[in-house]
Amino acid sequence: MTIRVVVADDQELVRSGFAMILDVQPDIEVVAEAGDGGEAVEAVRRHAPDVALLDIRMPRVDGIEACRAISAASDCRTVMLTTFDSDEYVYEALHAGASGFLLKDVRRDDLVHAVRVVARGDSLLAPSVARRLVEQYTRPAARTRRPDPRLEVLTARERETLLLLARGLSNAEIAAELVVSDHTVKTHVGNVLAKLGLRDRIQAVICAYETGLVAAGGPPPGGADRAGPSPASARK
Repeated sequence: MTIRVVVADDQELVRSGFAMILDVQPDIEVVAEAGDGGEAVEAVRRHAPDVALLDIRMPRVDGIEACRAISAASDCRTVMLTTFDSDEYVYEALHAGASGFLLKDVRRDDLVHAVRVVARGDSLLAPSVARRLVEQYTRPAARTRRPDPRLEVLTARERETLLLLARGLSNAEIAAELVVSDHTVKTHVGNVLAKLGLRDRIQAVICAYETGLVAAGGPPPGGADRAGPSPASARK
């Protein structure tokens, strides 16, 4: 199956460079390029791609607004292009529905791998990166550890699953922790996402911190911080 991609960046050389790298892949087709968020939304509406690469900072309509519009109106998954360390809009983009992030100086192979990862429905943040990002932007909300009413819809086992997602565990690792089958874990993860109205595993991590289920600044529930793959890897 060919992965259809829209690339949006106001810098033509960056946009064209990404498009060229992706378009030579046998399983990827760049169906459109866009110079701002408005053009990106229109390109997604017109071409129905599987993945949209969106620069966070674009004129007129920025990447966050474009991501929000795309997520609300289609099944297209979005990856934000960012400088990460200096970009204060990353957390807002996650809430807008972004499925992951790439640094603008991403390596060629990591860019291709990232598009494939997101197209198959996975998320694009290593556990260590996710924890760093979430702690930075949810610290004030997570200082209190009072139960959040949003979590009341979860069963005890689903809450355990959410905790393990926040630790960055894969489905296989969660199955080992809970001593259940992979199929059961997929069911629990699906229930957590559906009940809390979350798009993917990245948003589940955010939710765990926002609701106080995990305290920002402290160790992850159940142990020390886990070493994760590079930002262009995903765990499912």
